[in-house]
Amino acid sequence: MSLGFFSLAVLGTALNGCGAPSDLEAANAETLSDDTQALTTYEVGPGKPYANLQAVASKLKPGDVVKVYGGATYAGGVRLTKAGTTANKITILGVAVNGARPVLSGGTNTIEFAGDHYVFQGFEVTAGSSRCVFHHADDITIRDSVIHDCPTHGILGADADSGSLTLEYSEIYRCGSGDTHHQIYMATDETAHPGSVFRMQYCYVHDGNGGNNVKSRAERNEIYYNWIEGAYYYEVELIGPDGQDESLAREDSDVVGNVLFQGYTTRSHYAVRIGGDGTGQTWGRYRFLDNTIVMGNASTSAAFRPFDGIESVEMHDNALYRQGGGAVSVLNDSDATWANGRVVGGSNNWVPSGSSSVPSTWINTRQGSNPGFTNPTGRDLSLTASSPLRDAGNGSPVSPSGHPFPNPEVSARFEPPRHVLQAVGTATPRTVVGTIDIGAYE
Repeated sequence: MSLGFFSLAVLGTALNGCGAPSDLEAANAETLSDDTQALTTYEVGPGKPYANLQAVASKLKPGDVVKVYGGATYAGGVRLTKAGTTANKITILGVAVNGARPVLSGGTNTIEFAGDHYVFQGFEVTAGSSRCVFHHADDITIRDSVIHDCPTHGILGADADSGSLTLEYSEIYRCGSGDTHHQIYMATDETAHPGSVFRMQYCYVHDGNGGNNVKSRAERNEIYYNWIEGAYYYEVELIGPDGQDESLAREDSDVVGNVLFQGYTTRSHYAVRIGGDGTGQTWGRYRFLDNTIVMGNASTSAAFRPFDGIESVEMHDNALYRQGGGAVSVLNDSDATWANGRVVGGSNNWVPSGSSSVPSTWINTRQGSNPGFTNPTGRDLSLTASSPLRDAGNGSPVSPSGHPFPNPEVSARFEPPRHVLQAVGTATPRTVVGTIDIGAYE
């Protein structure tokens, strides 16, 4: 067995107390070749050969593994500049000790990815004065990590030099400030790394101190199977590039199988903004499938806010609800500029009776007074046996004519975590019995 296979497929599960490896771990393991046997494993921690990550950062080469032991706190300000390869990534692996992850704390940027092809797994990251995680590289995976109490950005992807990033099985909370610092703020460089993707899956993001929970300017966003709650502003904002030519690419976003839960109850704000924010517009296509969106009980703002340049938006099998019950406002596009006229499609969405701004182009819209969530006050959004959302979805949704969404997640394959950090590989498969149900849970 090669060292690369062992580090990703075995250490990534056994040392973190998980079951089967994730799809990405398995894919990484399968691509590693036998020539990784001679590569280096570095050990960092009390009593180990190296005291901190900085001591090994300059030594790294493709296929190397750095094991950082938990039960200890390490100084932030770590900058990773050496590059792995697509087939031989560099793995920075946190090894829990007595259940405690290694903690990276402080620094201007607590951990900075300036070299390509890394897997970063099993850490707690906190207290970076500018960013806890700073991403301006390509092919970076952040997995099984807890990022919290970052006074400005939790995770920031730079406008320049950033390529694809996968964020999975991670928890982010108490980050952001004001209206310009966010829990997660991604971008991709469409000149240096065309075709890049920000994929966020199986994550738990909650209790933002300011800004948005998830804000992205990436060329393509894939927001799959997350629980996203308690942003100060938008739960999700997917907009265009800042400082790059808008003609370089069309930015598209696929948002499937998430819970978006407005955690506050005393003020009004939109849940989702798409298209632009006054600085960069996408002229893109947006697709929302099998999401459950819970609006705050004081919110008079719409759930969806198309803004600036946008091409199309489609929504299928989504459930919208207000905490405590009552009608919602669905979509306000008064600030949108449509590329080829207004294109809003959708099917089999559920909204409370009396809701306003329901798109007239939606078909088979379901309405009622109660969606049949098990315990929405306690955040249990699974469906009761009598829920009208059961068997009420559209198992074969179709994009608006002339605006097909490229390479979509065809149907929801998993359910989101239930407001908790999940172990790697433990996402609940969504097993459809009969017709697919409306919302994030089957």
